Amino acid sequence: MSENMERNLKVQEVIDRILKDMCGGPKFEQTCDVITVGSPDNEVTGIVTTFMPTFHVIQEAVHLGANFIISHEPTWFTGNDATDWCKDDSIYLAKRKYLEEHDITIWRFHDHMHIGSEKDYIYEGLIEELDWRGYLQPDEKQPWIYELPETTVGELAEFFKKRLDMDTIQIIGSPEMKVKRTGILVGGGSLGLGVEEMPMQVMERNGLDLLIVGDITEWTVCAYINDAYQMGFHRAMLTLGHERSEEPGMKYLVPWLQKRFPKLPITFVDAKEPFIYL
Repeated sequence: MSENMERNLKVQEVIDRILKDMCGGPKFEQTCDVITVGSPDNEVTGIVTTFMPTFHVIQEAVHLGANFIISHEPTWFTGNDATDWCKDDSIYLAKRKYLEEHDITIWRFHDHMHIGSEKDYIYEGLIEELDWRGYLQPDEKQPWIYELPETTVGELAEFFKKRLDMDTIQIIGSPEMKVKRTGILVGGGSLGLGVEEMPMQVMERNGLDLLIVGDITEWTVCAYINDAYQMGFHRAMLTLGHERSEEPGMKYLVPWLQKRFPKLPITFVDAKEPFIYL
């Protein structure tokens, strides 16, 4: 394919190729993996991948001359990108106006990226960023268990802060506690995916010292591990947050895309945490 032909690819053609190569085609009748703004017929000038299309991410896409954003999470502030509630909302209208002025198309790539193929590409991106693949325990049913060289909770907290560019990190347990056997539940996985007790069961059944999580509910796994710590059990938890635990997956997507669209400019733009810590 010539450079000119590839540069004239339309948004829908890029989407179709991604789904075909990663998943063998669309897998779900009901999915949030849809175009949330823009047109499938737009010719792609460049691609930006990101965890979430924040206004700063959109501005950076415009600066890069990229008119197609592939985002893991919603554009319009709800899980299914519903807009019936915000038709007259000033924030929604301002964001949409900017997107339309710059002819940006956003496609959400969530369900297929997590469970549409043989591996979870978001999870793979985090493990690539951490360089932990060599510590993975060979249990196909539990692909999130790692046997680390002995370290402490505090040392791991510093490792994650540097590796994932975090200003601060929440822990439960003692920073001096030694840990080896560790589990990771990214994003909303640590909420249990509809089974609230799942994170606690993962910890107990696999004999984990430490659980590394994305999202939290303070009265579920947080309370469980806090009680364990207060009663003298050898348990601890590190909380990365949803965005920091899943953003690396969208960075990991860039080389995968570049192999399929080598002439298109493709750039990862970090959405970053929404919080400022005082």
